[in-house]
Amino acid sequence: MHHWISSLISIWCCALPAHSSSLCKCEGTLRYASYYGDHMVLQKAPERAVVWGFGPEGVQVNVTLLGPRPQNAPPVNVTEGKWKVTLDPVEAGGPYTVIASMDQLSVNLTDVLFGEVWLCSGQSNMCFETEKVFNAEAELQLTSQYPRVRVFMAGMRQSDQELDDLAAVQQIWSVPTIESVKGFSALCWMFGRLLYADLSTPVGLVQSCWGGTVVETWSSTRALQQCGLDHDIVPRHKSENRNSRLWNAMIHPFLKMTLKGAIWYQGESNTVVNKDVYNCSFPAMIDDWRSSFHEASGGQTALNFPFGFVQLAPGVCLALGLNYNNFASTIRWHQTADTGTAPNPRMKETFMAVAMDLPDNGSPYHPIHPRDKLTVANRLTLGARAVAYGEKDVPFLGPYPQKITFINNSLIITYDQAITVRNGGGFEICCPGVEANCSLESPWNPAPMVNWSSYSVQVSSAECPSSHENILAPWIPEPWMKRGGNAAKANSLATSCIHANYGSGTAPCTTRSLSPLRRRENSVNNNPSHLHDHSVAVSFWKWH
Repeated sequence: MHHWISSLISIWCCALPAHSSSLCKCEGTLRYASYYGDHMVLQKAPERAVVWGFGPEGVQVNVTLLGPRPQNAPPVNVTEGKWKVTLDPVEAGGPYTVIASMDQLSVNLTDVLFGEVWLCSGQSNMCFETEKVFNAEAELQLTSQYPRVRVFMAGMRQSDQELDDLAAVQQIWSVPTIESVKGFSALCWMFGRLLYADLSTPVGLVQSCWGGTVVETWSSTRALQQCGLDHDIVPRHKSENRNSRLWNAMIHPFLKMTLKGAIWYQGESNTVVNKDVYNCSFPAMIDDWRSSFHEASGGQTALNFPFGFVQLAPGVCLALGLNYNNFASTIRWHQTADTGTAPNPRMKETFMAVAMDLPDNGSPYHPIHPRDKLTVANRLTLGARAVAYGEKDVPFLGPYPQKITFINNSLIITYDQAITVRNGGGFEICCPGVEANCSLESPWNPAPMVNWSSYSVQVSSAECPSSHENILAPWIPEPWMKRGGNAAKANSLATSCIHANYGSGTAPCTTRSLSPLRRRENSVNNNPSHLHDHSVAVSFWKWH
């Protein structure tokens, strides 16, 4: 009798997803990997979804899909304790039931949808919870309107070795409710619901992030070696920031799953760790993620899957007690592989949301954590629509300079699209003098805007006696321009920082001259759309 009960308990426990069955003794028993569960989203056609798990060595596993378009996958054998099935392409929709079976045992996943699966990773601004954003109550009330957007959260674990499966699950796959979304990444959730509103396709959101972490811990050894980062330089008590620790535990386990793309918000911690090589380490991480997901999924995740990221918001240097010139501005520039925009030749199939115009000095979570994640999510969504889904005429890039000319002690910057001027501040100019180039330590003087038109601005260079070595480097945390036009969709595109040189020499963006910060909370009311201004900021640029 006791043996029968024990066997029943074992079958019941191990029929659960791995995050639950880990509480039981499940070695050698059929189960799914930890991030498969009821209510999940699998990647839709044209990609083929991968389903995998664990079982007794040599046993044959059959996977059946029941629902609008049923299918029976060819049986597979358990090899080295694991089984893996690649389904035929399934169009968006559901619900489906996925059944994995062996002998007399089957394990089921119910209420499964096929749609677009996005991975959301990075540090604290990606982890920033929905319950903390502006108008959180109103945002959370929206959850019931998006039952086909599903959320999953990996547990925060680290490892010295690459793990096949997650060591912990923080939140199982869930239909959105106030309870399931309030502690979920605000940026990830808002990106997902905005994407769903545009695509009308189920969206699966996988959160895997850890606050206060550097890019090196999210990178494999292969990626780090490309940039000469073979040795840890972080304090030992910050073990989660040691090389590859979170790649091993929180990214590598997902590799077999078919993804549509990823979004990323990180870089604050690299203002003090290996900041000068972020222009190598960040693109190298993206490349390595792409090749690793592609290979492990059997080619189902695209080799150049779309990768969106957020350029750092204001407040970073204030939080870390750093000099503006030397730290956050360097990371912002390096986030674009020193090109000033994304996508670019080094970072293809990427898209960027600039957050320079979204300061939040009144944030109770510190200015390094701005509460307006909705505007950032909208900017990422516009980028995804254009880059990931190939939508035409979706404006996601802000004004970009075409040329700089020198006329009568002033510099005229001409842009590639119509602009409107918000205020006349934010420019600085450096006069190299006897030096060949301006540097971070060079003197920088205000360069007020003296005139502007629909496509250009004119700033004074009177502070520099020589017209041939003027270095122009405007920067403010709140853009001084917004793109006009497209009033029907209100897609105004704001430009933020410029990294430019006129004549000889180069100089990075600086933040010595900061215009008054706009208080975003002034526009807060009970409707979160009032913070959703559809603006897209453009990053630094460097004029040669």
